[in-house]
Amino acid sequence: MIRKITALILSFIMLFSLVACQNTDTEKEAAESLSEDSVEAEKVKNFKIGIVTPTLSTSEDEFRAGAEMAEKYPDVVKHITLPENFNTELETGISQILSLADDSEMKAIIVNSGQSGLLPAFEQIREKRPDIITIATMLDEPELMAKYVDISFATDWVRRGETIPKKAKEMGAKTFIHYSFPTHLAKESVAQRKEMMEKTCKELGLEFVEIITPDPQTGDGPAAMQQFLREDIPRQIAKYGSDTNIFGSNCPMYDVIIDEALKLKFIVAEQCCPTPTQAYPTVMNLEIDAEDLGNYDKINALIAEKTKEAGMTGRLSGWAMPSQIYVPKFEIELAKYIIENGLELNEDILNVEFLGDFSEEVMGTRADFRALDEDTDNYYLLVLESIYY
Repeated sequence: MIRKITALILSFIMLFSLVACQNTDTEKEAAESLSEDSVEAEKVKNFKIGIVTPTLSTSEDEFRAGAEMAEKYPDVVKHITLPENFNTELETGISQILSLADDSEMKAIIVNSGQSGLLPAFEQIREKRPDIITIATMLDEPELMAKYVDISFATDWVRRGETIPKKAKEMGAKTFIHYSFPTHLAKESVAQRKEMMEKTCKELGLEFVEIITPDPQTGDGPAAMQQFLREDIPRQIAKYGSDTNIFGSNCPMYDVIIDEALKLKFIVAEQCCPTPTQAYPTVMNLEIDAEDLGNYDKINALIAEKTKEAGMTGRLSGWAMPSQIYVPKFEIELAKYIIENGLELNEDILNVEFLGDFSEEVMGTRADFRALDEDTDNYYLLVLESIYY
């Protein structure tokens, strides 16, 4: 009997010891798992995003966008600039981009530059740091960018040949006048946009009128072109009436076009570069403080007020901000969202519905995204939604 009791006690002791050991192992595993989760959480908390833009003197909008985001997220965004003499210092530019990948906390690298030749940097980043998300807006071949860059974005300048006439029609236009000059029409994107405008106008029942101005690149510069517009626009409005939309393919044209629109009441659905800072501040004598130069809500409100005073409400339109400002900021916000939420670059991110909704949420303006083609899911062309003054 005593032996049975002793054996029973020993069994309890062994069972208790086994359970205790199992509990200890489980607690150890839980502690290790918690430690690993803490490390991963710390990595997500302490991460960096690199944004690479041209210098202020080379491309003001992209530079200011990068600088503003670095100020907004000082512990996250690191802003560097490409060499001033980009074409002769291409290797330096590539080295500068690669230097960002040397930082172990760097989780995304974004290059926003109206230049080409930087793709080798992305190839090397993919080999060296495949964990880094790469995003770019550059002028390299889209097919190559889709191959070497995780996500690419570009403004859809050509598709605007369709969207602008449609908007002009909605704003009441019956005639669509297109001003340009030979050296500009020699550019493929300008020519394609014009051809699409003509085609779309025909489909919509708008009369399309093409007028060639003096060429500022071969003649007396912009002055002769602007003087021609100053004299010709009143003639065309007298002929076709105020329900005419005028589009010029060249930025300096709009100092005249918008000024004449305020006098003659014709429609300007969109500028060649649709931004509230092109021509409007000058023509309307807007008083914009230095600290408000990037406050597009305020600038748009000032334009709307002046438009109303001129009896032109609903006759002028554009984009709420320059695409060169929008794109870098959007790319940074997107990278930050992906990293903070531990997301994969799959169909949940790489689709036009998500991108449009995300743009509206974080940028306050929606963009219409379209994939480059049906076989490409990581290169998107975009058109920003319109603002009507």
